[in-house]
Amino acid sequence: MIYDYEVITGKGEKLNLSEYKGKVIMVVNTATGCGFTPQYAPIEQMYKDYHDKGLEILDIPCNQFGGQAPGSDDEIHEFCTVHFNTTFPQMKKSDVNGENELPLFTYLKSQKGFAGFDEHELKGLLEQMFSAADPDWDKKPDIKWNFTKFIIDREGNVVARFEPTADMKAVEECVKSLL
Repeated sequence: MIYDYEVITGKGEKLNLSEYKGKVIMVVNTATGCGFTPQYAPIEQMYKDYHDKGLEILDIPCNQFGGQAPGSDDEIHEFCTVHFNTTFPQMKKSDVNGENELPLFTYLKSQKGFAGFDEHELKGLLEQMFSAADPDWDKKPDIKWNFTKFIIDREGNVVARFEPTADMKAVEECVKSLL
């Protein structure tokens, strides 16, 4: 269950996810130098609109995709607050795939695997890039790119996975339906 996991905050403190029991949680792997980085704005807006109704956001910066989050935890936090006025908490930069991946992501991927990219201007480019590297890329649950979002309901169930190509309005509708 999601509440069995912990993450490390950007300030180096342990955060037990059991503290979020009864909340709707969005877990998102982020990067500051990505084509999807502007998604910080609608994520922040959701946090402002729904935090008082029970939404929590776990922003987990990750540098595994194109080296697009190269800064320190402090530098990433400063970038996000200066450019997107983010107020939701950021966690320590971490891996989401591979032998050093956060156990939280191992769990999330086991609950909601990759189901394809949504229609988006970058869909073809992403599919081409992944196919060249691994012909079976689409059959694996791995996180494919920055800004993959998992939505967890108030009972701790992983109810949705949104790829970075998903329309942020669809993400918001999912969150609203659980609040």
